Amino acid sequence: MTVHLHIGDLPPDVAAALAAGGSVAVDSETMGLRPDRDRLCVVQLSGGDGDAHLVQFPAAGAGTSPDYSAPNLRRLLADPSVLKLFHFGRFDIAVIRRYLEVVCTPVWCTKIASKLVRTYTDRHGLKDLCRELLEVDLSKQQQSSDWGGPVLSQAQRDYAASDVLHLHALQAELRRRLERENRLGLAEACFAFLPIRAELDLAGWPDEDIFAH
Repeated sequence: MTVHLHIGDLPPDVAAALAAGGSVAVDSETMGLRPDRDRLCVVQLSGGDGDAHLVQFPAAGAGTSPDYSAPNLRRLLADPSVLKLFHFGRFDIAVIRRYLEVVCTPVWCTKIASKLVRTYTDRHGLKDLCRELLEVDLSKQQQSSDWGGPVLSQAQRDYAASDVLHLHALQAELRRRLERENRLGLAEACFAFLPIRAELDLAGWPDEDIFAH
């Protein structure tokens, strides 16, 4: 595993290489779980080749906001020819929409896929999926650390990378199971709705079921 750290944006050649692969795993680290309050700090990506690219958005100083212009990253995330793989994409898609002003599409979510096909369990976290499907044990020790500092520790870099390094392998296995259970079409319809679900979260309907009576 090689973890590459970039400040503010992806280099053009890295963005082009990730786009050429046709699919990219994406995750984010924020200051909390409310996109309207908690700023985006890191976007991590992987082309499924064992490398991870971390784009850090540090604040320039006290009272300042990070520079989210990131043209190469934005272009990659908005590219309709590149499938974006997430785990619990609803949150990351909302955060990316809020801070990078990009609507991610098309998308694929391993958590939704897991809930549709692993109905024998209620454990759908990334750690659970990696352990069962890939026999990989992830550490979640840095999950609640401070991602807003000017320097990411090596432990933070490794943790952020681990969130994207296995998504391609998980997608392949979950897709196989969805096809086996004749639920792939249902899953794909859910994935297509995810950007709208994220828009609803940002617009003020994070908890209410608008489809309820």
